[in-house]
Amino acid sequence: MIHQQWRLGLVGVGLLSAATHSAAFDQAEIERGEYLSRAGDCVACHTAPDGVPFAGGLAVDSPFGAIFSTNITPDPETGIGHYTRDEFAAALRDGVRADGKKLYPAMPYPAYARITDEDIDALYAYFMEGVEPVKNEPERTDLSFPFNQRWGIGAWNWLFASAEPFTPDETQSDELNRGAYLVQGLGHCGSCHTNRGLFFQEKSLTGGDSDYLGGETLEGWYAPSLRGGGGDHPVARWSEQDIVDYLATGRNDHSAVVGEMTSVVAHSTSRLNEEDLQAIARYLKSLSGPEGEGPAREQAGEATQAMLTRGDVEDDLGARLYLDNCNACHFADGKGAPQVFPSLVGSSLVNAEDPTGIIRVILAGARMPSTEQRPEALAMPDFAWRLSNDEVAEVANFVRSAWGNEGSEISAGQVADVRDELPEDRPTSAPTYID
Repeated sequence: MIHQQWRLGLVGVGLLSAATHSAAFDQAEIERGEYLSRAGDCVACHTAPDGVPFAGGLAVDSPFGAIFSTNITPDPETGIGHYTRDEFAAALRDGVRADGKKLYPAMPYPAYARITDEDIDALYAYFMEGVEPVKNEPERTDLSFPFNQRWGIGAWNWLFASAEPFTPDETQSDELNRGAYLVQGLGHCGSCHTNRGLFFQEKSLTGGDSDYLGGETLEGWYAPSLRGGGGDHPVARWSEQDIVDYLATGRNDHSAVVGEMTSVVAHSTSRLNEEDLQAIARYLKSLSGPEGEGPAREQAGEATQAMLTRGDVEDDLGARLYLDNCNACHFADGKGAPQVFPSLVGSSLVNAEDPTGIIRVILAGARMPSTEQRPEALAMPDFAWRLSNDEVAEVANFVRSAWGNEGSEISAGQVADVRDELPEDRPTSAPTYID
């Protein structure tokens, strides 16, 4: 028998109100639905900055403009309090809200189509009776023509939203099936980590295709490949326990979360039980990656380390800036400290083709999420006040070429562009663990 607990589900961006519910739900079902909502990270998309959880109003960036998340509390006027169970299911799986209008695929319903009936039931129970109703009418999405024509979403759905309901593979273990179900459906990991096509569709929705979880750049952040069975990228080099640690705490012996993944860990993966985290790690390591070894780094790493240790940096501005600003935490070998300061050697952030992420981290800093297992929110300071655009480019280029890294060269103009996009009141902290 497949493990009973992989009846998980998820509510994404875009539920509105209509219809009715009148059933009283079993408390155990409500609690299970709450776990599913945590696993699905529903609160992240449906909570505005400083807003009430699930009351909507978050602006979700898309290539076509901002899409505002809706109120999914059981308020009967502004939320989903009048949704029937079947209307709730149709929103999740088909991207159709209760009044028949189609939801924008900022809500990843192609992935949610894989959610089981039992998980839909539990989520419905939780959102109807486990969430406090909040009267809040978020700003409505107003995209420019032709993207404001929702009838066109029907054609997009016909072409690209073709995921079949999840069926366990009888040749695989219960654990692998559980992990596949969590990653492909509930976790909608492909929404960020799968390459997008011409019409911004995920090129693959399941693990049988090498495009699935092969890596993608979104909003200036590189979401690396999660195919852990081969290749020269972090997940391929990590052990299953490394993956579990990363998802549970936002850090492991090699790396730490930045960007959008910080919120995912804070609100979602850090709330999963150990069994589910192990299942996800086992599934990711089962996905085959590209053949061949990555570039050998040992010799280059030793040479860089020796140069920095000697302080022989008079003729290398980038190396001197590294010693002055970075060496205290990331050290001369670039490997940092396990579970504390992330390694820069072979880092997907450091080597990303699009350098926006590393530039943003240098300028604005970063903070690890506070989680139940690791409540300390360790932070990297921002350097926008201290370093000029030229200096940021120099130190970034040094890091992207040291220790065998192979990132392309960054210009001061690219740094200036990222600096101009930073909000004046930018936070350098992440959401903390809330019991």
